[in-house]
Amino acid sequence: MKRLISTLAACTLLTSAGSWASASLYPENPEPLAPEAFIELPLGAVKPDGWLRSQLKVQARGLTGHLDEFWDSLFSSAWKGLDGDAWERGPYYLDGLVPLAYLLDDQRLISKIQPYIEYMLMTRQNTGWFGPVQNKDRWPLSVALKVLTQYHEATGDARVLELFKSYFQYIVDTPPDWPDDQWRGVRAMETCLTAHWMYRRTKDPLYLKAAQTIFDNCFKWEDWFRNFAYTDKDITHWRSPLTPEDQIKDIKYNLLSHGVNIAMALKYPGLKFQQTGEEAYHESFTMGLDFLDRYHGQVTGVFSCDEHLAGTNPNQGTELCAVVEMMHSLEKLISIWGTPALADRLEKVAYNALPGTVTPDFWAHQYDQQANQVLCTEDHRKWSTNGDSSNIYGLEPNFGCCTANMHQGWPKFVASMWMATRDNGLAAVALGPNTVSALVSDAGVKVNIIQETDYPFDGKITFTVASQESAEFPLYIRIPGWAEGAKLVVGKKEQVEATAGAFACIKRVWNTGDKVTLTLPMDIRAERRYNDSIAILRGPLVFSLEVGQYATRIKSHSDVYPDVADWEFRPASDWNYALLLNPEKLNKAFRVKTSDVSSYPFALAATPVTLSVKACQVEDWEMEFNSAGELPQSPIDPKGLKTKTVKLVPYGSTQLRITEFPLAEKK
Repeated sequence: MKRLISTLAACTLLTSAGSWASASLYPENPEPLAPEAFIELPLGAVKPDGWLRSQLKVQARGLTGHLDEFWDSLFSSAWKGLDGDAWERGPYYLDGLVPLAYLLDDQRLISKIQPYIEYMLMTRQNTGWFGPVQNKDRWPLSVALKVLTQYHEATGDARVLELFKSYFQYIVDTPPDWPDDQWRGVRAMETCLTAHWMYRRTKDPLYLKAAQTIFDNCFKWEDWFRNFAYTDKDITHWRSPLTPEDQIKDIKYNLLSHGVNIAMALKYPGLKFQQTGEEAYHESFTMGLDFLDRYHGQVTGVFSCDEHLAGTNPNQGTELCAVVEMMHSLEKLISIWGTPALADRLEKVAYNALPGTVTPDFWAHQYDQQANQVLCTEDHRKWSTNGDSSNIYGLEPNFGCCTANMHQGWPKFVASMWMATRDNGLAAVALGPNTVSALVSDAGVKVNIIQETDYPFDGKITFTVASQESAEFPLYIRIPGWAEGAKLVVGKKEQVEATAGAFACIKRVWNTGDKVTLTLPMDIRAERRYNDSIAILRGPLVFSLEVGQYATRIKSHSDVYPDVADWEFRPASDWNYALLLNPEKLNKAFRVKTSDVSSYPFALAATPVTLSVKACQVEDWEMEFNSAGELPQSPIDPKGLKTKTVKLVPYGSTQLRITEFPLAEKK
């Protein structure tokens, strides 16, 4: 049987900007747009299974499924014709609700969507403007466009395309309004996502013209990434409450140091690359991401921003909006460039930072999460600019943007787990339990591929093909960069090459029932981080110290839903431990215990994986400004320190945690 096995670069998937596939089964970039590496599948092509389906159902039973019933920003939203909030909160909410509803085929949620959609379509004016009459700002319309693209993919409602044509004609016909000192200016290229989406479907030059006028008249993030300015500790490091006022004024916080803006902007060089084909935009993105990692990176794959860039200290916070927006940027960039390392990072953010800032039942969330988080209270902390309630779990801690915007994280991740390829195959971009239903082969045969796994908690993944007829097509499977020694087997015996950090490509005639098994080595790994501390990973999961905790309800928000409340969490056990181990012999230092994944995958009481390791207590490492004190410089001398076995659990299962540990190096 004919078979082609290779890494992504050796297959026919990635080509120069001057060549295009001839018979794509899905809308792809026509000339003059640069060809994308992968083609995004329409919403609904990928459906969650296993623990991922449980996670989305938890979200539907929690805030996402009920928020509009009691939160005034949505209950009386002007985006459904009432007199409430007319700015970003309605579109933000829909940007997560729409994909969640259609991924679960949940009619209750779909019925919630319809009044918003009908209002947007009904309010289209002759000028092309749409939405609440109270709103004069282009920014919330950018989000509304993303909502409507997903809605159209799920329903095929032709009225959406009519609205888009009218609005982009408005963009072309009216003077540019993308000022650098306003949200709509620094986020202007969110609108270009929809412009390119429309050009793929129509080849109408109107949409490229609209995108170009935005590119030409908004902030040049590619220059910001190349000339990264936030490297000075005096700029990025918080001052204590005792700092004189005249020195505090020297901190340069503005829309360009704002974490959510930066998380969105990560995809903007990719959009310009699509428009121009110029490799310089790829280089600027790579430089920018490297700078963010070097000066502000956190172990979960995100960067600190509480509200602004704040350095690499694990006590600094990261805003939930930045987490979900960074995920969305990575999903878009994977489609554009096909870089396996970006998918590695997407999984790291999705499986750690996202669940780590929301309660397991999805009824409460934080504004800011910390990698080392030992107290969640309304006490003063070393944030760049955020308020004292930023790291409690609740309905609307600090500010309501995350309350509206957090919902897109899980459903968009699921929708992006598979993508089509330009040689009429399919690519498993992110790993986890799901089923993809898509067209493949030159003949356009519909196949289902079921991905059965408990990943990221377990390393075995089985892909099963289901189709009414045989079809020859390439199947691309991403092998994570950390997975040296991965094994990929077709059927029972046919071993194929599985290079870590690349896409394996298997091209053959596939029949229903054919199976591919990927086995990933789930060895313990370590990263050296702030003050030479050590962080522990297994697969894509980051592990944190299990800290005993007790929760206090400090405010209730609904008589109907008693779980809608604000909570403080305080430690009920010691947290000031250094790991006692030899970093060269990690797997010998840890004992791994696994169990079944529950219907609440990130519940601390039922975590599917735990690690046990020796640690010693560092008694002079104490709390400062209501966070863990400065991390002791590693290595530390374990002589004379109390030693015990401690438990580490997945970061996403914790409210209180230590994730970056001092290292008491065992000789």
